[in-house]
Amino acid sequence: MLLRVMPRDGAVILVLPTRASLKSGQQFVTEQVDWILARQEERPESQPWQDGAVLPLYGAPHIIRHRPAGRGGVWVEQDEIHVAGRSEHLPRRLRDWLKRRAREEFAATARDMAASIGVEVRRVTVRDTQSRWGSCSAHGNLSFSWRLLLAPPAIGRYLVAHEVAHLKHMDHSDSFWSLCARLLGSEQDLRTARAWLRRHGAALHLHG
Repeated sequence: MLLRVMPRDGAVILVLPTRASLKSGQQFVTEQVDWILARQEERPESQPWQDGAVLPLYGAPHIIRHRPAGRGGVWVEQDEIHVAGRSEHLPRRLRDWLKRRAREEFAATARDMAASIGVEVRRVTVRDTQSRWGSCSAHGNLSFSWRLLLAPPAIGRYLVAHEVAHLKHMDHSDSFWSLCARLLGSEQDLRTARAWLRRHGAALHLHG
């Protein structure tokens, strides 16, 4: 059995083995109440998007600047992200901009990687999921969390390589991981990216 406490809202998810009963799962949760409460208390507070807030973009801190009289939607100048329009629309405008940017960049990288190993990506979408950073369907459709755009570029590149490698190997075999490393350039790049996600990934869900 596996327990997860979601970083964004503190929700508890229980993953049961195929043959486990619901009753045994409920008993397991009861036994782990202290652990669950401790994990929920450890969660940092979420950071809403508003004028003056700090948002990481490609792993570098950027200050959000509200430009009520500005035109052009959202744009970046040095270490600032400018958002035009009314203040109540700022979070939505910024999120839409991040999602568009993430989709464009991840799609381009995915298609380049796929071409290098002789496979094809049919479609790329971006979502805001808590339980996984990316996915690959049997039909060649890839999906990524737009929040990867908040991490250093090497992290997003790793997730793209991970899902593209699944187009060849729909498992996590040695062959799969070897292909991941080849797409990234080295085993060290692979290990570094995975370690970063384990250490810092949960914090990406605290923004917005």
